[in-house]
Amino acid sequence: MNGQKLRLYAWLAAANLRISAFAFGGGYVVIPLIRKNFVEKKKAFTEEELLNMAAIAQSSPGAIAINLAALAGRRTAGFPGAVIACMAAVIPPLLILTLISFFYQEFREMAAVAAVLEGMQAGVCALIVDVVWDMSRALFREKQPLFCFMMPIAFIASFFFNVNVALILVACAGTSLLVWWLQRKRRDKLCR
Repeated sequence: MNGQKLRLYAWLAAANLRISAFAFGGGYVVIPLIRKNFVEKKKAFTEEELLNMAAIAQSSPGAIAINLAALAGRRTAGFPGAVIACMAAVIPPLLILTLISFFYQEFREMAAVAAVLEGMQAGVCALIVDVVWDMSRALFREKQPLFCFMMPIAFIASFFFNVNVALILVACAGTSLLVWWLQRKRRDKLCR
């Protein structure tokens, strides 16, 4: 193994350890951090590729953060990169949760910890709004009216009518597949 690959693997491990250690609040919080490290600094892939990976990570079984780490690692350094990224993304939460589980009772009763967690909720909310804004801009740039309407309709269905998110995902995926199939059928007719 050459030195260049070793440096890439070391960077990948360090980046994912750092992202995972500071990404409190769930899978969507890692997207801006991955954008900063992989798209802006390393230029390992484009913003559009990141959005596609985020969509795949969201629709795949498992934690979004781990799925996205695996996809970013694979895109950056192949299969070994996926393994390294996954392992690095799992280590910080595993250590933090192990530590917390030993002292759970004491943590639960501390007012300072409760206040910190409430403050983190506000930060997580801001990061999620940022991700939604960026994904919306990318979606509207494609200028496909159906997909531009799907996002607010999905939000309204979930937020106001409490429709199960799994059903919304199935409906959106089904609609997308139907649109793709109709476009493909139309293209086939034009090619004849």
